[in-house]
Order: sequence, then C-alpha cells, then structure tokens
Amino acid sequence: MTREELILKWLDNDLSPQEFEAFKALEDYDELIKLSNSLKEFKAPEYNTSEELEMVLSKTRSYSKTSNNWLKPLLKVAAVLAICFSAYYYTTTLDTIIETLASEKTNIELPDNSLVNINALSSIVYNKKKWSNSRDLKLNGEAYFKVEKGSSFTVKTDHGKVTVLGTEFNVKQRENLFEVVCYEGSVRVDYKSKSKILKPGDNFLILDGKYIATEKESTINPTWITNESYFKSLPFKFVLNEFERQYNLIINSEDIDDSVLFTGNFTHDNLEQALKAITIPLNLTYNIQSNQIVLIPRD
Repeated sequence: MTREELILKWLDNDLSPQEFEAFKALEDYDELIKLSNSLKEFKAPEYNTSEELEMVLSKTRSYSKTSNNWLKPLLKVAAVLAICFSAYYYTTTLDTIIETLASEKTNIELPDNSLVNINALSSIVYNKKKWSNSRDLKLNGEAYFKVEKGSSFTVKTDHGKVTVLGTEFNVKQRENLFEVVCYEGSVRVDYKSKSKILKPGDNFLILDGKYIATEKESTINPTWITNESYFKSLPFKFVLNEFERQYNLIINSEDIDDSVLFTGNFTHDNLEQALKAITIPLNLTYNIQSNQIVLIPRD
C-alpha cells in the first residue's frame, strides 16, 4: 500500500492493525500526529458562517445557478487546506528544547544517533526537521557529546562555538566561564577572534573573559557523568556555583574569599561528604540552615 493510501485510510480511521504498523513506520509519522493533535486543538475565530457565505454569494449573482453549486464546497475545501497548511507549518518548524533542573541530568539521542549527556541546569535547542541539512544546536550550560560522523556538527553558546565532524567532547558554558575539552577526534573552538583546534586531552578555557592555559586532561570522559565534579586550579566561586546546581540549594559565602583557587572534587549524591570535600581543604566549616549552607572560616 502506498504512503498516500495509508494516510487516507488513517484520516478515515480505517486502518487495520497491520496497516497501522506500516503507517507508524512512515518517515513523517511524528509530523502527521502533531498535525492531527494541532487540528484537534484548533479553534477558529467565532463568526457567522452563513452571513459570510451569503456576502460572498451576493457578489456572484451574475453567475448561473450551477456556479453556486460548486462555489460553496470549493470555499470549504480552501478553508480546510489553509488551516491544515498553517498547522503543519507551525508544528514542523518548532525547535526541540531539552532542559534540566537543578540536581538533574539527562541523556538524549539526536536525529543522527549522536548522543548528548546534559548536566544540571542546562539546556539544548535544535530543529529536528532541519537536522539532516544542518547539524546545529544551541547549548546553555554543560553537555557531553558523542557525535556520529557526517556533516559538520556545531554547538553554539553565548561565549563561542565548537565545530566537529565526529568525535567526543564536553562543552561548559556558565556565567564568566567557557570550557571545551576534547576526548576523541578533534574539535575547533571559535571564541571572538580566537580559533583553536583541540586534539584528545586538549582543552580550551576562558575565565572572566581571559584565556587560561591548562594541562592536558587525563580522564577518558568528564567526571560529572559519573556524579562527581572535579576542579583544577579554579576560583572557588565556580566550585560553589556548581555545588548549588548539583544539590539545588543556596550557599552563603559572604564571610570567605571565594576567589582563592581550588583543586579537588565533590560527589553529587552525598551532601555531607560533598561539603567536607570543598570546605576542609580551605580550612572552612559550615552550618546547614533549611536549604541554605553558610560557609564559615575556621578560627
């Protein structure tokens, strides 16, 4: 049975179980379902159909009675086609948005089978319909990508963009921080007028608008994927920001110097252990007050 025949039988609610399975296998099955759902929710503006039709017909009195017989169904068909086209265009041009909350991570598969791990309080935006022609997405936050080989794959952020063909890499874009780490293959990073090619183990780090030279990465993938955040000589304020994202709480650091450099790690699934990991190395203590952590210098 042809595609058109399957769609017509679907519209008439006349598909057999076997035919329905064939219909579900159509390439544009998702778009057809979206169109159907949109039409169910569509509500046209209220107006008097009889009066509007009579107004149109009154302008065609010079035509024969036969003309009036085909004009009414033609107008109805034109109206239905206009509604269908509008709904189809609307549903197929929408961007797909994936967002995570504080202390939440998620994994998704893109239309080309590329995989994305999204860290807490992050989001990606892409267009499924245009993906085969343009593998572009927008990232806000942090994500780890395993990209299938193919055409150019671009990750755009507010700080810069990363372009690859097929590789594994991590992109972190937070306030005043932009970091890209290559784990496999190679990636090109564009930041303002600066462009750099990264090989496995290389990273590209911008802190407060300044490029920071760093040592090669020794891990095979980012540690946050296994519920652990690791930092190497980063200002403590970035450690605290990540802590807040992973535990969905507020840290009060008014009485400490959060510009001091920190090297270490904390787990994402044990608050007490994590607090000790970030406070003991800096000779700090803390008080837990509801959903707020107050950091205190030790005497």
